[in-house]
Amino acid sequence: MKTRLIAGLVAVVVTFTAGASTAAGWWDRPKPPKPGTVVPALPAGQSNPMIATGVGIGANTPVYKTSGIGPTALNTDAPAGSEASYVDTIVFPGGALPAGVTITEAQGINVLRRIGENLQAVGLSYADVYTMRVFLQNPAGATTADFAGWNRAYRQYFANTDLTTGQYVPVPLGTAPPAKPFVVNKSRPSRFALEIENLPVTGWLVEVEVDAAYPAKR
Repeated sequence: MKTRLIAGLVAVVVTFTAGASTAAGWWDRPKPPKPGTVVPALPAGQSNPMIATGVGIGANTPVYKTSGIGPTALNTDAPAGSEASYVDTIVFPGGALPAGVTITEAQGINVLRRIGENLQAVGLSYADVYTMRVFLQNPAGATTADFAGWNRAYRQYFANTDLTTGQYVPVPLGTAPPAKPFVVNKSRPSRFALEIENLPVTGWLVEVEVDAAYPAKR
């Protein structure tokens, strides 16, 4: 009886080992992010990529999702509901845009400032954002959305740090020479940006929603 039992155990071990050996490289498979962490996948060979190619979210990571946020009507010198009424007069006093700053760029800055306030209200910051969804409408008289203007606004708050040196990368405002970004931030969320026909509020050209993760150390 003892001999048969031992033989049976040996057979089981041999079968398991043989099965494992057929799964070549299983031990090399990528490990998921640690619980409570977010790990972006970044393009290879780039020191300052604009966005992540994807993002891994560890188990039990507490996350926060904003609603769609558009610009606030702060420019009372412009007609209500006009595109110009959504210029942030804190950034652009009197609603006057510097050379080369497009209305989409200005509204994008307005929206991103509102997102910063939204995040701050729940104890988060731009650095905690890992995914972003962007909806752009054509400015009046334009046949396409102003993706270039939006991207300049985006770089003022995201993806403006060299991954190699750790130093900020100057960002242009309109056609002005590149300068220190409004918020130095190495975060590069995964992102899509779509041109759509109409946004829900008259005069809006930009609407954005983000997902952010509460840092594990909290």
